[in-house]
Amino acid sequence: MNLKRINLINFKNFETQSFDFEDKINCFVGDNGVGKTNVLDAIYYLSFAKSYFNPVAVQNINHTKDFFVIEGEYQMKDRIDTIVCSLKRGNKKNIKRNGKVYEKFSDHIGYLPLVIISPADRDLITEGSDTRRKFVDNVISQSNKNYLQNVIKYNKVLAQRNSLLKYFALNRTFDSVNLNVYNEQLQHYGNIIYKEREAFLKEFIPIFTKRYQAISNSKEQVDLVYKTQLNENDLLTLLEQNIERDRVLQFTSVGIHKDDLSFEIDGYPIKKFGSQGQQKSYLIALKLAQFDFIKKQSKIKPILLLDDIFDKLDENRVAQIINLVNSDEFGQLFISDTHKERTEEVVKQSNQTYKIFEL
Repeated sequence: MNLKRINLINFKNFETQSFDFEDKINCFVGDNGVGKTNVLDAIYYLSFAKSYFNPVAVQNINHTKDFFVIEGEYQMKDRIDTIVCSLKRGNKKNIKRNGKVYEKFSDHIGYLPLVIISPADRDLITEGSDTRRKFVDNVISQSNKNYLQNVIKYNKVLAQRNSLLKYFALNRTFDSVNLNVYNEQLQHYGNIIYKEREAFLKEFIPIFTKRYQAISNSKEQVDLVYKTQLNENDLLTLLEQNIERDRVLQFTSVGIHKDDLSFEIDGYPIKKFGSQGQQKSYLIALKLAQFDFIKKQSKIKPILLLDDIFDKLDENRVAQIINLVNSDEFGQLFISDTHKERTEEVVKQSNQTYKIFEL
């Protein structure tokens, strides 16, 4: 799978722009603010029907326009596929494959596997558990359609249960029969998700630790620890034990929507005890392990986006990553950087075809 061409209309700072890509390495260079990251985000959009950097869809439309369109042409094994994402102010977002509209965006997830490495990944360390859960869900969902559907169903039931708890408080009433209907559904979907996350991390953690050691050349030990309330009890029991608390809070306080990952180095949280260099290596290893896992599951080499990569790694480590292309471990790479000479010097070492776009 390769992205051959992308056409942008009114997407972020681009009014009309097209790019034709090389099969291996494509680099976007230029000063800050010219749109390098925006091109990478458009490529990400084609895989996930959303922006990596701005979740408010309408804010991705060029300030002076009423709509945006992103069109990508992909070389698949035996055909060309055209993916079109579009949004008009006041309307719903739209995604098509070969002219056919997807009824559900979730049906598209995983069709075009992709991994992005960006300075924004630091949110995985600094932000709350929701960010880390989304990372886990994103990795699993690219190769497991059922998992994504179960997450969607769980979240829908969770929202309904929370609405019911608010209704109880507002009307000073309580109906355990109604509540139990939602409890049983949360138990059903939550248990499936819990087991999938457990199985995923059992396979993922060794891949991650191997990547970290290769990147850092260090002796410290890193780990990912799955934090979940379902280790203590089954979800139905937890919901029943916490009903009085939930009625006071007016939301569901226990469940797999409270799961978290603890990022650890030598047994301590990397957020507090890891150096800046260790944190950068940790995040790179996490994303390369994501790449490895998705490639193994899908039998397709994901597209790899390296956004402002020199901000995260020194030139030697960037060169190490680029050189992996020689082993045919990676497929198509897209890189953004502020210095053309520095980027070209590194990609030349790969002895692969490359193209540099100056913005």
